[in-house]
Amino acid sequence: MAVNWAQVLFNSVVTGSLYLIGAVGLTLTYGLSGFPNFAHAEFMTLGAFIGYFVAEGLGLPAALAIAFLITGIIGFLCYRGIFQPLARRGASIIHLMVASIALGFILRHSINAIWSQSPYYFTATWPSYTIGPVVTSSLRVWLILIAIALSIIMHLVLVKTKIGKAIRASASNPELALASGINVDRVIWITWFIGAGLAAVAGVFRGAGTLVNPMTGWDIILPVFAVAILGGIGNYYGAIAAAFIIGLAENFGVVALRTIGLSTEYRAAIAFLILIITLIVKPQGLAMLFRRA
Repeated sequence: MAVNWAQVLFNSVVTGSLYLIGAVGLTLTYGLSGFPNFAHAEFMTLGAFIGYFVAEGLGLPAALAIAFLITGIIGFLCYRGIFQPLARRGASIIHLMVASIALGFILRHSINAIWSQSPYYFTATWPSYTIGPVVTSSLRVWLILIAIALSIIMHLVLVKTKIGKAIRASASNPELALASGINVDRVIWITWFIGAGLAAVAGVFRGAGTLVNPMTGWDIILPVFAVAILGGIGNYYGAIAAAFIIGLAENFGVVALRTIGLSTEYRAAIAFLILIITLIVKPQGLAMLFRRA
């Protein structure tokens, strides 16, 4: 059976766009707070549920905006009420990681108690388009456009605005940033709000393309972490490159798995393999290639 390589490349862009939206917030909060937030998966799940219920009445654009705002506020409150007090009391990275895992369990079981484990499916229909050899849908076009807009907006924010320069300074050297008059705590608060909000946006797209249940975020948290680590912790530009590298690897890997007669369910192992190789060979990821972020 002939492989439609144009479709494979397009699918890679779609996958990379989803991982980019999900990973940007994770890598920035990881870089500023100094620990990996495993509850990031539940922020994606929460966004998916909020997006589902809003989209049923108001449509996808409103769902994206409201999921971003609500989940962003929850992310800010989680950092302000849990992680910041722990950090001020001298908690180590292990303590903070365990706290994030505990927060994830609390959020996941709260979501399960409110909405149950039964899957929800977006009832909206996404028109399909055929462009040459490529078949796509309006949902996928939305996803790619949002990822492009995010890349441009975040670049402008990081380079042109005071808060963006403060984020970069705080991630690079928090002590020097504090001595320079930057309110590092406020910078971290804003970053957690943005990070959780973007996780929610990724969750909405994931749920709209598949289904919504309490494990929606966990289904893609591994490749999202792989993007953050391959791109270099705290490095926004590295995350862009890493997202599409992993998107390509996964989709070309699917072709290889089908060729040798294996289940495409093994595609999840591709991101895990990239993660392990990166940690062994080049733990700083692509950060050395993108020093600006």
